Amino acid sequence: MKKIILAILLLISVQLEAQNKVYQPEREKINDLVHTKLKVDFNFQKSQLNGEAWITLQPHFYPTNKVTLDAKSFEIKEVKVNNVKYGFNYTDNELTIELGKVYKKGEQFEVYVKYIAKPEEITQKGSKSITDAKGLYFIDPKEEDPNKPTQIWTQGETESSSCWFPTIDSPNQKSSQEIYMTVPSKYVTLSNGTLKSQTNNTNGTRTDYWKMDQKHAPYLFFIGVGEFSVVKDTWKNINVDYYVEKEYESVAKDIFGNTPEMITFFSDITGIQYPWDKYSQIVVRDFVSGAMENTTAVVHAEDAQQKKGQLIDDNEWEGTIAHELFHHWFGDLVTTESWANLTVNESFATYSVYLWFEHKYGKDKAAAHMYEDAQTYLQSESEDKNLVRFYYHDREDMFDTVSYQKGNAILHMLRDILGDEAFFQGMNLYLTEHKFGTAEAHDLRLALEKVSGKDLNWFFNQWYFGNGHIKMNVTYDYNTINNKVTVNINQPGKVFKFPITIDVYEDAGIKNAYNVWVDSEQNSSTFTFNKFPKLINVDAKHVLLAEISDKKTLENYIFQFNNAKHYLDRRLALEEIVKNQQTSKEAYETVLKAFNDPYFEIRKIALDNIDLFQKYNKKDAIVKIESLAQKDKSTIVQAAALKVLGKLLDPIYKPLFERGMENPSYAITGASLTSLYLIDKQSAINKVNTLDKDVKESLADAVTTIYISEKSKENLPFIANHVLKGMFLNNDEKLQQLYGGAFKWIAESDSKEAISNLTDSFVKLGNQYKKYNFDKMAVNMLNQMVQMQLLSSNKNKDELMLILKTGISKLIE
Repeated sequence: MKKIILAILLLISVQLEAQNKVYQPEREKINDLVHTKLKVDFNFQKSQLNGEAWITLQPHFYPTNKVTLDAKSFEIKEVKVNNVKYGFNYTDNELTIELGKVYKKGEQFEVYVKYIAKPEEITQKGSKSITDAKGLYFIDPKEEDPNKPTQIWTQGETESSSCWFPTIDSPNQKSSQEIYMTVPSKYVTLSNGTLKSQTNNTNGTRTDYWKMDQKHAPYLFFIGVGEFSVVKDTWKNINVDYYVEKEYESVAKDIFGNTPEMITFFSDITGIQYPWDKYSQIVVRDFVSGAMENTTAVVHAEDAQQKKGQLIDDNEWEGTIAHELFHHWFGDLVTTESWANLTVNESFATYSVYLWFEHKYGKDKAAAHMYEDAQTYLQSESEDKNLVRFYYHDREDMFDTVSYQKGNAILHMLRDILGDEAFFQGMNLYLTEHKFGTAEAHDLRLALEKVSGKDLNWFFNQWYFGNGHIKMNVTYDYNTINNKVTVNINQPGKVFKFPITIDVYEDAGIKNAYNVWVDSEQNSSTFTFNKFPKLINVDAKHVLLAEISDKKTLENYIFQFNNAKHYLDRRLALEEIVKNQQTSKEAYETVLKAFNDPYFEIRKIALDNIDLFQKYNKKDAIVKIESLAQKDKSTIVQAAALKVLGKLLDPIYKPLFERGMENPSYAITGASLTSLYLIDKQSAINKVNTLDKDVKESLADAVTTIYISEKSKENLPFIANHVLKGMFLNNDEKLQQLYGGAFKWIAESDSKEAISNLTDSFVKLGNQYKKYNFDKMAVNMLNQMVQMQLLSSNKNKDELMLILKTGISKLIE
């Protein structure tokens, strides 16, 4: 899923209370799904689906004379068993059917249901962070919105596929499928499996027949309908297709083009060739989260569709693409048997992004990604939650930073303990033993134990069936007479057991690495040295999910930056070094040295924090920054350098900024516009006024900042569309304050369009980041806006308050 920036998490203090939690077991299997055949068409005027379902089932073990299917908000027209009508009862979204005889294990029977699905009448929570998990979504079905295409798509996780076809809606069920989908001829369709045939009908419609012979869980069933450009790609002998809006056809391969290479990589590391018959990805409007791993038919939110100028800087969707693809092994091929064991789906898919980045781009990018994930968990106030949770309030609560980001870090630790060979062979054994079936965390443990020969109960009890994370204070006792140092590790709270690597540097190039086992509240290890250590680096491999308090001197940090090679050694050292530029020339020079770091994020951190107003000579620094602004291989670094030059307020750079605004990179263009505004406001404003709507949206950060600074009331609706991003999705405190002021300005204004835009933004972000409880904060802030309007002198304040209260209702319903 798309991650939220850490700044937003700092504002969230409310977590779901523990009361009313009950034991949540795997759903009992009375009957097993065998095969599902559907014929569907759509009532666009009523946002309904007309369906016929033929469902083949068999008793799981015990004899039975009835079957219960999940069917939410259906109008049941007809029910048959083996073509014979029998009695049925439809209450509480369950269809219970009398079978007419007792069936034993191994005896199959077919249930036929003719029905109308009415998703607009459904109210239930969904895993993708929405309050109404309707399962089936109609986007602008009456073609009333000129800014939206008409589309239909489904979202089954957790248990919403039963909103559009009758089934046993549980992750421990598996079924093959075939779907006949009748749509207006102008539309493209997508479903799981292979498109077997297309039949043109006499009434302007077409029936597409999709079939998948392999079994998968009901929540992974998918149908999509709309006007899409289908961009073809391949992997070996299977089709790899990208369904995008026409506008993005030319960049579809820029967005998704690494998919075939990803399939090869994931096939190699799992030891299991991609097991399905095709791989399609579709981008839809108004999706309920980032993406969903429907088997062979992955759906992405519209944010996946990026312009060329964005993609030059960074394909921000690449991690999501990898995540959903890896689910085709962990989640689709082998599925969690219960939502309590969601980790065997989501933790692996989240870790796949690290694995892909490590493979494709190197260890620095992978480490930077892992650090971001760890920080997301550490700041989410989730210490009381186990990774495997049999006690939870609602199954949707499982989709949180513990199942995703913490589980990711736990797998990384487990890989380090086992070593790559055993870890990946264990993955292969787990997938092989449970393919096209279900599993739980204990099955993963047993597979890894069988391969490695190690007992892993201690690790799983601690990290999978326990909560919290390592917290340790590190101190050092030096004995200069005997040339020894004792490293003391104190765990003041919960005691964890773990191996840790400690590197002792006596000088540049002289390092001794020690592996230590920690298993108590107080743990001390003594090492001998020949020369007094320049640095002692605790958790030198940076694999532990831990908060480490370790007092180091500025000299230690400078040595660490120059000699310890891990990305986090450099980053964490640099973050401390930049604080000392006013008082230490060596610190300042180390920041300049960081301009040459091989990884772009380190160069950007140095640029973002360079102090050009300290007492040391800044001429050399400016020369380097000028070079980075024009020649750095990363456009993101070039943009950061341009922003630094803009802060110098020197008109000499005006031609540089004007050239930058013609650059195809959005990062460079936006930075150039921002910097030009600082030295020549009117030129920047004139430039903004020449931009068309799409370009303004692409440069929204820069344009919005200028509009706010200029107090441009006529552009208040545009500001309102982007103010939340400026407040919460950046780490610049000055910008946060600027956008915070803009929020107050909008909240007290009489602009109906601006109030409406801001309310819509709150609803969208509140739903998208519900697992971070942003919806609760959104409700609080909308209530603040109501109070501001109540106290205002706006003549239309009643109408404005109604808009705000409607938004609140959408978030809390």
